[in-house]
Amino acid sequence: MVHPGDFVTIALLVALEGLLSADNAMVLAVLVLGLPKRQQKPALRYGIVGAFAFRTIATLSAYVLIRLGWVKLAGAAYLFYLSFRHFFMTDPETRRTPPPAKPWLGLNAFWATVVKVELTDIVFAIDSILVGVAMSQKFWVILSGGLLGIVMMRLVIGRLLVLIERYPPLVDGAFVIIFWVSAKLMLEFLNREGLVRFEIPNWFSLTLIVGIFVSAFLYARSHERKRARLTALEQKTKEMFK
Repeated sequence: MVHPGDFVTIALLVALEGLLSADNAMVLAVLVLGLPKRQQKPALRYGIVGAFAFRTIATLSAYVLIRLGWVKLAGAAYLFYLSFRHFFMTDPETRRTPPPAKPWLGLNAFWATVVKVELTDIVFAIDSILVGVAMSQKFWVILSGGLLGIVMMRLVIGRLLVLIERYPPLVDGAFVIIFWVSAKLMLEFLNREGLVRFEIPNWFSLTLIVGIFVSAFLYARSHERKRARLTALEQKTKEMFK
């Protein structure tokens, strides 16, 4: 039976999905930036289809997710590798240009990126699904909140792509956030295994991510304005000596 409170629960789940997925959105935006611009939206579109399918299956078997602590460990290792490679294995002159997507596991660059998007979705979806299960016992309520949350997250990613393409220095800020996310996932895994006795509150993680992003954005905008002034000055100088 459908109750008005079910729709309130769905709205809360959508809001929680948005809060829990702030880090996910940044990671996915960086992943697809390596593709040509015309392929970025199709990659996210295919990613939505896969995310819907996984969310449906995972919600049906939510109790299994409780035992999948190794997924967070694997995700933390991969995200740490991405941030380490960006800051220490890439030429500082070119690192603000997202690295081109590469073939992987026999797949071309486009489909390899789609697969990486799906795997990243799986890592980040676990918390959202478990929150949904804790808030409602109705499958359709949990699933509706999760799927609408995915749509909202993809809209956020679209805006992030526009900003990062306009302000390339934001790429550094994005990888700082990715490093933080990898550390957070690792701490969550260690806490789950009983190796550490503290948890990072979601509000703290979200505040830190917003702070890093805003700082990076202000720096990138300042850098872009300075570059524009220098370009205009050079142009005027050339015109004077014509």
